[in-house]
Amino acid sequence: METAGTVVGGLPRPGLRERKKQRTRDALVRAALELFATRGYEGTTVDDIAAAVDVSQRTFFRYFASKEEVAFFVPRLAESQVVEAVRGRPPGEPPLETLRRAVLDSWDDINATVEQLVPLELHLRVYRVIESTPPLFAAHLRRATELEDELARIIADREGLDVDADPRPRILVAAFGGVIRVTERLWSTGDDVSLAAMRELMTTYLDHVGPALAGNWRTG
Repeated sequence: METAGTVVGGLPRPGLRERKKQRTRDALVRAALELFATRGYEGTTVDDIAAAVDVSQRTFFRYFASKEEVAFFVPRLAESQVVEAVRGRPPGEPPLETLRRAVLDSWDDINATVEQLVPLELHLRVYRVIESTPPLFAAHLRRATELEDELARIIADREGLDVDADPRPRILVAAFGGVIRVTERLWSTGDDVSLAAMRELMTTYLDHVGPALAGNWRTG
């Protein structure tokens, strides 16, 4: 008989109740993203999402506080993996390289995590919805600021700096975050919205950020 906390392969396995809750949550995420991608964010209601999973509105609110929260559920998972990748980079690595490698080296793992929830194609379609929907884009920028603060503190700790006294970690992370946002915007408005195109564009921009900031911009 299976009980909560059963150990499988050396790791605790969630009990039946927790697995059912996770399945309901994941179903709500998939239904919401599909509706956002087809009807638009503002054309989708909480009742629409709940009905697509055959649950009540009350059940939806047990898992998510709002439509916005479910819209950003998958990106938040990806962000948390980037944060952990930055924490795990080798000590002594230059800060800019730490950020660059954390994103690019964890790319496949992040995508595998996303695919456990939703098809990557759907995730990318919803990214375009976020970019083109003012309330979602504003929320995206707010979260980007919070994420930059978190990363700046991690970089400062790695370098033995006081993040509130030394501006370099915040400046570096702000520049890095700006590159990511420019990449997302250009990708989302381009003709090729494949995952490969996003990675290629991001790699190109990240490879240029150091020389671009350090070089002489004058040409004459």
